[in-house]
Amino acid sequence: IQGKDVATKPVGVALLGATGSIGKSALRVLERQRERFVPVALTANGNFAALAEQVAQFSPAYAGLVQECVDAPSSWGRGPDCLVEAATHPDASIVINAVVGAAGLPATLAALQQGKRVALANKETLVVAGEIVTRTAREHGAELVPVDSEHSAILQCLAGRQPHEVRRLILTASGGPFRTWPAEKIAQATRADALKHPTWQMGSKITIDSATLANKALEVIEAHHLFGVPYDRIDVVVHPQSIIHSFVEFVDGSVLAQMGVPSMELPILYALTWPERVPDTGVPSF
Repeated sequence: IQGKDVATKPVGVALLGATGSIGKSALRVLERQRERFVPVALTANGNFAALAEQVAQFSPAYAGLVQECVDAPSSWGRGPDCLVEAATHPDASIVINAVVGAAGLPATLAALQQGKRVALANKETLVVAGEIVTRTAREHGAELVPVDSEHSAILQCLAGRQPHEVRRLILTASGGPFRTWPAEKIAQATRADALKHPTWQMGSKITIDSATLANKALEVIEAHHLFGVPYDRIDVVVHPQSIIHSFVEFVDGSVLAQMGVPSMELPILYALTWPERVPDTGVPSF
């Protein structure tokens, strides 16, 4: 990506989980950056109708559906293997893994084994196999770039810094929809209440995990593996506005923070272009 001339051939991108919240955001970014990137492979879990619309719009070389669907064209990939097939497509130099759960692990490993860049929105990959995944990336000269807003923020704050300069990482948490609720009210909370996230528009699983703060525990594990920082030097603070996405405190006492509106399009774009930044007027700003 570095030094890429926009007049050259666009970089091929495989998008796993194209019909989910992250996937839809990624396609909006790719559409605006079509001179630089082109979707060459799209997969979905079971939303055939939505994937069919995306395929009609972007004409990828490969499409795959994990769940069985009688309406899916015979040319599409079928079953869980389609994730690996998309991730290892020869035209894809970058893989955006937005699959939910541990199902995203095989595709991540397969892409890293081919030396590709994995823009990782599938945190479960690192939660269940962080040491294996990071070792695979090192051994094959691949790139593991976070898409989660908190970890993207840390990556941006660490630009040009050495590990021994870091005192601690500080992830932010919105506190979710129940932050101000008393315990007796939380005991009566419904699924619908938990899905009303105050600042982010996300898929249902991560929204529920955020309401219980379980997601933040997963993000601490993710940060440990991505940046090699011990757990006792990773902290979390509640920041309801979700404007500051993370901090990095350095050994001299300086603290850097990355700020932005709560939109996943910014970290997705940065994961595609890292370490460079490119113009994109479609990414929301203050």
